[in-house]
Amino acid sequence: MNANALSMNARGQARRAARSRTMDVGARAGFVARGVIYLLVGLLALRIAFSDGGGEQADRGGAISEIAEKPFGSVLLWALGVALAGMALWRLSEALFGQAGPDGHKAGKRAMAAGRFLFYAFVSYSVLSYAAGDKGSGSGSSDRQTDDVTARALEWTGGQWIVGIAGAAVAGAGLWMAYRALARKYHKHLKMSEMTKKTRQAVDILGVFGGTVRGAVFATAGGFAVAAAVQHEPGRAKGMDDTLRSFTETPAGPWLLAFIALGLAAFGLFSWANARYRKV
Repeated sequence: MNANALSMNARGQARRAARSRTMDVGARAGFVARGVIYLLVGLLALRIAFSDGGGEQADRGGAISEIAEKPFGSVLLWALGVALAGMALWRLSEALFGQAGPDGHKAGKRAMAAGRFLFYAFVSYSVLSYAAGDKGSGSGSSDRQTDDVTARALEWTGGQWIVGIAGAAVAGAGLWMAYRALARKYHKHLKMSEMTKKTRQAVDILGVFGGTVRGAVFATAGGFAVAAAVQHEPGRAKGMDDTLRSFTETPAGPWLLAFIALGLAAFGLFSWANARYRKV
């Protein structure tokens, strides 16, 4: 067998591994884990909406801390971290071999899958490090981390442009998420034919509401980063927690944050629907 045939055989085996039962289970476990995080962030934001918030963080770090305080919290964190690793590996397989569907091999989709792989790999590492005893990993304040990163970036040559472009990219991604949710683009990724009529209606409510709210939160955070760049003030940039708290400063007050919190929780439930019906 020549080298070209061996290479093709190796690629074929890799593709089969990427579409294996193990990868399927890993991807679905990852959607369950993502749903848990968004549900907890929504719950924390709801608490903050109608109280002073205390020391709670309505972000991923706050969700990790919330889990850690529960009975068997360490076990749950290990399970969460492993599930997120499964999501990361599935996204890596999409980047290498393409997504499910007729247009899954497009370069743009594979590039997005690569970005998602890096994100979920980082989140998985943070959760597993926290579960292993590194309490400074994963549970840190997203606001403090955002301030620190923004301050360092603004000190670089062309830092304002870098922060501004990054903020605009996050805002654009948020608007793109909201558009896709409103247009129900997620339909092509789900096994809609396997759902009953009531299930389809429920999934659409969760997908449209949750996805639109999630996009709005990202767009708002990106807008704060752009403001930080324009005004050269690192404190203008906000992490997830401060972004959510900013909604209480609108005329709608805490009610808007409560609405946003329900939307994030809805997205968590939508993630669970993906765990069941996603085409992997």
